[in-house]
Amino acid sequence: MEPTNEAKFFQTVLRCVADGVFTVDRQWRITSFNNAAERITGVAAERAIGQKCSEVFHADICEKGCAIRQTLDTGREVIDQPARIINQRGKSIPISVSSAVLRAEDGTLMGAVETFRDLSTIEQLRREIQNQYTFEDIIGKSEAFQKIFAILPDVAASESTVLIEGPSGSGKELLARAIHNLSPRRKRPYVVVNCGTLPANLVESELFGYLQGAFTDAKKDKPGRITRAEGGTIFFDEIGDLRPETQVKLLRLLQEREYEPLGGVEARHANVRVVAATNKRLSDLVSRGQFRDDLYFRLAVVRLTVPPLVERREDIPFLIDHFIERFNAKQGKRIQGVTPEVMEILMRHDFPGNARELANLIEYCFVLCRNGMIDVRHLPEDFLAKVHPGIAVRKVDAMLPLQASEANAIRAALARCGGHQGQAAAELGISRTTLWRKMSRYGIPKVAPSLDTEGVSLLK
Repeated sequence: MEPTNEAKFFQTVLRCVADGVFTVDRQWRITSFNNAAERITGVAAERAIGQKCSEVFHADICEKGCAIRQTLDTGREVIDQPARIINQRGKSIPISVSSAVLRAEDGTLMGAVETFRDLSTIEQLRREIQNQYTFEDIIGKSEAFQKIFAILPDVAASESTVLIEGPSGSGKELLARAIHNLSPRRKRPYVVVNCGTLPANLVESELFGYLQGAFTDAKKDKPGRITRAEGGTIFFDEIGDLRPETQVKLLRLLQEREYEPLGGVEARHANVRVVAATNKRLSDLVSRGQFRDDLYFRLAVVRLTVPPLVERREDIPFLIDHFIERFNAKQGKRIQGVTPEVMEILMRHDFPGNARELANLIEYCFVLCRNGMIDVRHLPEDFLAKVHPGIAVRKVDAMLPLQASEANAIRAALARCGGHQGQAAAELGISRTTLWRKMSRYGIPKVAPSLDTEGVSLLK
């Protein structure tokens, strides 16, 4: 096999490998970068080659524990070293890293090769099973969420009671779990009490437990949820539905850190942190005499407000990516995203069910979409009829304004870069593979078009 043919052969192999692969010279400058490396990092090969690997990956092991440094210093391979990198969208990606030295035929050291595997799917499944969420799992780029993120670590580190207000389906419980998992109590229990679903006659026994003989069927002692949360966090969901007589006992728990099980005569100490959530405005319930004002002030030491999705539409694309990643992990599919037409429809929808409604829509689409992109035909018919009558019979290739703007942005970038797809992808902040796919969808030829001065990139 001729050297040139051999090089082409290995380039073809590397393009098909699912793991990211790149090589560096002895100064840690990248000399090759395969397609999977582009996909995982979001950095085009043309942009990566020539840079030091730390400037591309921004990994937590770059300063200390760099796999390539270890390999070049010792000559030994590194196998499956855990690390995290920051991709072009600012997202933290868990990876496993392996590295080995590269030598010429005469034994001269040329540099090193590193392979890295995206572990996002595995980590997503682990978190789904263990419910070990942190604020990194809360998807929100809007100003409202950025304010929450800014104070969340301090809120979690404190012992203060937290009240989370927001509409149903907006992610209040996810926020409560993040507070617990970031807190010093994270190794202790996290117990949920849904005040809206507990039967009225069982609320107190479920919360405080009971002693043997407390009532006819009390054959033995039963610990309540407060006891089960000892040392950890107890989360009262929909606390606005709590009955007045139970509100009094919860107030005592917050004030004195004490409670009495049914049938008991002695108070028990409770070492728990209380986090509560409601889809109602408790202040309005207080003014109507439906909720105790002293309990409200005890609960709202720290008050966090989660806005409805309609007030933070800029979060919708990020939530879509998040749900696609989640369902890919659960269902073993490789859905890449949604088409511009679907994105246009979803961006216009008001989502009365908030993020939960969006998650359900994406999950429905996963049932019908096997691989590739989620298109209009994958959306529920009743949803389409409600949000955009007539869209179902619209030709798929008829561009909506968002699609037209995206196509113009691609044409403009290609024109500025003389038709060079790698440079255009780097300018647009997308991978070369994504650019090629979008060019195919919009029928953009590979020959550089004339520059459209009105083309504005929506992809950065």
